[in-house]
Amino acid sequence: MESFMISGIQQLGVGTENFRKSWDWYIDMFGVDVKILEDDTVAERMLPYTGGKPQQRHACIAVSLQGGGGFEIWQYSKRKPEPCPFAISVGDLGIFAAKLNCRDVEAFHREVSAKWKDCSSPEILPDGTPCFYIRDLYGNCFQIVENKKVFIEQNRLTGGMAGAVIGVTDMEASVRFYGEVLGYDIVKSDTTGIFSESGIMPDADKMCRRVILAAPERKGAFAKLFGDTTIELVQALERTPRKIYEGRYWGDPGFIQICFDVTNMKALGAFCAEKGHPFTVDSCPDGEQFDMGDASGHFTYIEDPDGTLIEFVETHKVPVVKKLGWFIDMRKRNPEKSLPKFLFRMMGLVSRQRR
Repeated sequence: MESFMISGIQQLGVGTENFRKSWDWYIDMFGVDVKILEDDTVAERMLPYTGGKPQQRHACIAVSLQGGGGFEIWQYSKRKPEPCPFAISVGDLGIFAAKLNCRDVEAFHREVSAKWKDCSSPEILPDGTPCFYIRDLYGNCFQIVENKKVFIEQNRLTGGMAGAVIGVTDMEASVRFYGEVLGYDIVKSDTTGIFSESGIMPDADKMCRRVILAAPERKGAFAKLFGDTTIELVQALERTPRKIYEGRYWGDPGFIQICFDVTNMKALGAFCAEKGHPFTVDSCPDGEQFDMGDASGHFTYIEDPDGTLIEFVETHKVPVVKKLGWFIDMRKRNPEKSLPKFLFRMMGLVSRQRR
């Protein structure tokens, strides 16, 4: 079989009730201020997850140059976003917390707790990583995890996405899926106990099994920007978990999906189908190119064993200086070769000038 490559977590989707308020909060709190693309068009190819109808939405992908995956900030334009009708608890099925890079957890906790009260005390994850939890404007929970690595120095304590915390029903099936399909085959910890003493989320004091997975070093054009990531799987043992997006649409408030940057989508599709997880959405079934506003490429979706959405994006064109017509054609590059840092610095400079 022809080979494919997964280069890391490109972004986590965050559905919101107010696009601008959410992004401003992520800029002020986390420094996610570099816009890669912005689009306000109709999502025509997500019909299995949008009630069978195309839906207008406003979305952007924003990153921190300090390193980590991006935020895909997402709001319906002509449909009222529907928040989760219940308080999301530890172990509920789907992404119930996003991991965010932080070079110094204690220092950032002092900084952020002075201006934002909805955060926990610092603690230690089962794999030994310092962390704490913070909720955003609309209640989305972020697990701030310590990672000393910095891609491009911005004199900030935080970076981009470092992974996700995902509720599951069958730990063995989920470990197998994230290991075999997505490459997270290193078990950093496997523990049973309460999730946290902080009380930041409902049912954090109930027994659960949690497995933290890592992947070997990734290759690819954006791999050094994305950096190391972990997937934390949590299985509730004292309660029956609920599906976070049951009865709601893709794009409604919450963590929508986890997206991976890939090359050779055709080979990846054959591999996923062989593993029992075929594409549920394919933006380019006939090999065409999908226009994403300032960028273009090919996106697909699969589901994990509990229906959590996993997105794959193969980027074909990415903007550097749009007004000068400066784009990078990713198909003409060695897919394993990293993009030079000066290009990311240029994207950051131009993006901040446009805001």
